Amino acid sequence: MQAKPEYRDRDETDVAVLDALAERGEDGMTVFELRSSVDVDIDQLETALSKLKADDLIEATDEGEQTRIVPDSDVIGPESDDDTDTFVDRIRERFSL
Repeated sequence: MQAKPEYRDRDETDVAVLDALAERGEDGMTVFELRSSVDVDIDQLETALSKLKADDLIEATDEGEQTRIVPDSDVIGPESDDDTDTFVDRIRERFSL
């Protein structure tokens, strides 16, 4: 899964973090898991997490000794692009073009 198209115009690191989190869905990831999944330095990751948290696109939850970061459910897009027909696709289908 990936972040929805409306969230893909953000900074490259923000999108990479959202995509990584979308892959894990409800399970979320720790900062260390994100760090190994998103190829950026820790400062860039921290900045991205701060921006995403400020925009309410992610949530951090404490689970005992770990903090897990999960994406907001509105951020996660469909598994494939097949579900996102464009206006032109709908017209072609409607008029059998």
